[in-house]
Amino acid sequence: MANLTLREIRGQYKRTIFGQLWSLANPLASMLVYTIVFAFIIRVTPPPGDPSGLDIFAVWLLCGLLPWTFFSSVVQQGMSSILGNVGLVQKVYFSRIVLPLSKVGSVGYNWLFEMAVLVVVLALVGSFIWPWIPLVLVMMVLLAIFASGLALMLAVANVHFRDTQYFVSIVMQIWMYLTPIIYPISLVEEQSAKYGGLFGTSITILNLYQVNPLERFVAVFRQIMYDNRWPDSQDFMLCVIWAVVVFAIGLWIFRRSEKGLAEAL
Repeated sequence: MANLTLREIRGQYKRTIFGQLWSLANPLASMLVYTIVFAFIIRVTPPPGDPSGLDIFAVWLLCGLLPWTFFSSVVQQGMSSILGNVGLVQKVYFSRIVLPLSKVGSVGYNWLFEMAVLVVVLALVGSFIWPWIPLVLVMMVLLAIFASGLALMLAVANVHFRDTQYFVSIVMQIWMYLTPIIYPISLVEEQSAKYGGLFGTSITILNLYQVNPLERFVAVFRQIMYDNRWPDSQDFMLCVIWAVVVFAIGLWIFRRSEKGLAEAL
């Protein structure tokens, strides 16, 4: 797994002039577009950091966008990892689980670099971020575990049903906009209060919206990095539960299907 991870890291930006700096290009470009559209045109105004007092849309956006970008990359690259190494899988016997997990390692390496840059930016704009770095690392590990579980499930599904990769790419686009990354959850709360219970029940739009596990992960990252405070205990525990349960299910599914992957290819 270490060799495959290093191969991915070394080969990703091989023979490029800017090397590792290219990993910042996509999130920064997205940040620029979303900031122009949502901060200046639509004029979305997230609440200031509490108690940090930060009120910078671009920084608020990055605190949610970078975790999402990591999650999306791990799921989509991990899903394609078996099909992308058909020759290796069919010729050599090894534990197939190292293929999707090596993607987690290579994407995680880039994410560490991106998050380090974000920490520096936060410090420059006045965020008291340094004491919270250990907790940020804990959340990064939890999100990596959660993403790994999904990648393991989808890697198996993609071998047997090649439509999986196309379906997941569409789901990821929808999933992003169903997560409060480029808009604050207060907008959802307002609409939820306006419509009340759905279909005569006590279930609201906000209740359904918060079923999304990424909503909790993004909320905790922002509470730590943008607000500079301890995360809500319920949000944090839900992140832990989602990570452990999804990874356990993904591992179980992958181990049950691992022996037949070479034949299915």
